[in-house]
Amino acid sequence: MNAQTATPKNEFEEELAKLVVTALNLDINPAEINPDAPLYGDEGLGIDSIDILEISLALSKQYGVQLRADDENSKQIFASLRNLGTHIQANRTK
Repeated sequence: MNAQTATPKNEFEEELAKLVVTALNLDINPAEINPDAPLYGDEGLGIDSIDILEISLALSKQYGVQLRADDENSKQIFASLRNLGTHIQANRTK
């Protein structure tokens, strides 16, 4: 996993990074997650489709946001922690 430190995260992105680390039981400090780095694939966090499902479940419980694998916007939503945070804040019900 390559989680470079770069652009500072805002408060919500910090919270979201902690949720992702907890949901996936990652051995990384949430502060090390670059909010602009890719979440999916070989770069950034390197999470896979199963990880996306785990994150989606945690986000649904925490924020009431329903993320579906067949959503045409999923690739863009999960492109980075920052994109994910922006989507959640725009669509949260909790």
